[in-house]
Amino acid sequence: MTDVTHKHVRPNLGHPGVLLATWFGAGYLPKAPGTWGSIGALPFAWVLVEIGGLYALGAATVVVFFVGLWASKDYMARTGAHDPGAIVIDEVVGQWIVLLAAPLDLLPYALAFVLFRVFDVLKPWPISWADRSIGGAMGVMVDDVLAGVAGLAVLYALILYAKPFLVGVL
Repeated sequence: MTDVTHKHVRPNLGHPGVLLATWFGAGYLPKAPGTWGSIGALPFAWVLVEIGGLYALGAATVVVFFVGLWASKDYMARTGAHDPGAIVIDEVVGQWIVLLAAPLDLLPYALAFVLFRVFDVLKPWPISWADRSIGGAMGVMVDDVLAGVAGLAVLYALILYAKPFLVGVL
């Protein structure tokens, strides 16, 4: 849920909280900042998995969740807005959660991206409940965590059960 009454407030990327909340400015890109945040998460995840495997991605996801709490709170304090669209560090965490089920290959990463965006945009229950009911920085982060878990479950099921039909894709 984006608070449109404060759209004109755009803090400078020079502050670490703003830089991280917007995932290095991805949240300031025009049209669909959440999509840009999810796209911006992909290369970081790829490098983390290349360097340290899924354990590195999992650990980074936990760390970035807590950094996201701090950065979101800071950004909202600077703008006076509740869950502004420019905050996309929550998309990074949610996207990384889905990627925990993805083999390190372009097609599974693309599928993980699509699944996360579908759950993040459509917000089926309990994602919609979290989006409406939990306030503050925790509310910013939790609905995307739930969208990530939903995407992870679907991707894992596809890999587990549909793999024989998707030879060469997954």
